[in-house]
Amino acid sequence: SSNNEILMAPKRVCIVGSGNWASAIATCVGVNTVALPEFEDEVRMWVFEEQVDGRNLSEIINNDHENVKYLPGIKLPSSIKAYPDLQEAADGADILIICLPHQFLSRVLPPIAGKHAPGAVAISLIKGIEFEDNKLKLISQYITEHLAGAVPCSVLMGANVANEVAQGHYCETTVGTHDEQLAPQFQALFQTPKFRVNVLHDVAGPELAGALKNIVAIAAGLADGMGHGANTKAAIMRIGLHEMKEFAHKFFPNVNPATWMDSCGVADLIATCFGGRNVRVATEVAKTGRSFDELEKEILNGQKLQGTVTAKDVNTVLKFHNCVNEFPLFTSVYEVVYEGAPNSKIFALWNQQ
Repeated sequence: SSNNEILMAPKRVCIVGSGNWASAIATCVGVNTVALPEFEDEVRMWVFEEQVDGRNLSEIINNDHENVKYLPGIKLPSSIKAYPDLQEAADGADILIICLPHQFLSRVLPPIAGKHAPGAVAISLIKGIEFEDNKLKLISQYITEHLAGAVPCSVLMGANVANEVAQGHYCETTVGTHDEQLAPQFQALFQTPKFRVNVLHDVAGPELAGALKNIVAIAAGLADGMGHGANTKAAIMRIGLHEMKEFAHKFFPNVNPATWMDSCGVADLIATCFGGRNVRVATEVAKTGRSFDELEKEILNGQKLQGTVTAKDVNTVLKFHNCVNEFPLFTSVYEVVYEGAPNSKIFALWNQQ
């Protein structure tokens, strides 16, 4: 039957985004689409066009197979094709891999709606949360709603510092999905001999863990920059994990408790508090006394800090629900970043005994 043929036809994959993490995950995806019959070989990657040394970034990716701006020194599979036109990139896509700073979503999603194939699915690699009408909104929900409610959205979250994935170090990740039938497809698409994919039947847990751990990483970086050692950082990470878990279960009571012991939970927290952009910038803030904004521009080469924005969104939620005092670490990070509180505010918990 024609319906069966549609199910059997190779799936077209589109990566919406071309930054550091999008390019790193492309090194896995672009190998698998060529190796496996269930996917079309070509992976379309939407590239926000910019000039690098007088050339278009999309042209550099297509000719030199390297994203020289966001993932220098790493060869991309030749199956990855850069498209500067978003609608062309998403045209006929069966699987949308959404991976870009979440502040760009409201601009990017409307042009995609209706261009993708019927029955398309999305998977979000974005670590953040949205906030609408004083309510917490998962980015996966936001994506589905802004794609006309027609595209269910799973997530990929884990201890994945992008450059290490691209360099082929051993790592693991978590795919969170509500649809068990999608699990094998996502596993096939992302898993490589060095990048192990575990599937969890929950989206909210992995997604919240991926967003909230960036707040904890800001606190860990401040502690590092103030010259404290491993004990201090371990304590901050433990308190942070506790607050992540409390927050998730408070606002999403059905969170899968397996989240916290999976890659997307404790492992991502550890990796992010030792390596990654949030801890790096926060360390410099504490060392130099300069602002987060200034150092973000200087250190991150166009990448965005996530921990500061997420701390603000979380604080809005906590204030609205009148439970700021239940989350002293999250609150102290907000106060340091946005209210000029001293960095030592992150140790307020030590004075509360």
